[in-house]
Amino acid sequence: MAYSPRLKEEYKSRIIAALREEFGYQNIMQVPKLEKIVISRGVGAAVADKKLIDYAVDELSNITGQKAVSTISKKDVASFKLRKGMPIGAKVTLRGERMYEFLDRLITSALPRVRDFNGVKATGFDGRGNYNLGITEQIIFPEIDIDKVNRISGMDITFVTSANTDKEAQSLLTQLGLPFKKN
Repeated sequence: MAYSPRLKEEYKSRIIAALREEFGYQNIMQVPKLEKIVISRGVGAAVADKKLIDYAVDELSNITGQKAVSTISKKDVASFKLRKGMPIGAKVTLRGERMYEFLDRLITSALPRVRDFNGVKATGFDGRGNYNLGITEQIIFPEIDIDKVNRISGMDITFVTSANTDKEAQSLLTQLGLPFKKN
């Protein structure tokens, strides 16, 4: 039997039934699902030092287990000394089993390591069922060796779901284990 991530099995066995009961879906295909997770990181200081992009790509690759790519600027910005085509960030898109593995590690090991953690804010929804989460320090991930970090920086994590409303998406992410703050 092939390996399947814990959260994927939980989604199939428990979460689909819970969401069908909560929202009254007639068909199993109406139940929202997590489509992809995009982790991105802007490196503004890379205008002066190109090696910072390589560090960012390596750190994202270590965190996610998938090769990250550098992002390039789309236009010139003279006040930032930025030219079109210069690398200014890094991103990685996770789908399938790697996505569920990353979400499991984020929920069980990374988020509890945040100082004074009370849960993630529920205000990061965009109106179409997607959720954005900002992390201020990359050292919360156990894959990062604190001694080798040259600069503490954050990253943005976007959860793209097939949900039509924010309420459905929040219910899906809560069922998957993302700890939202209590109001």
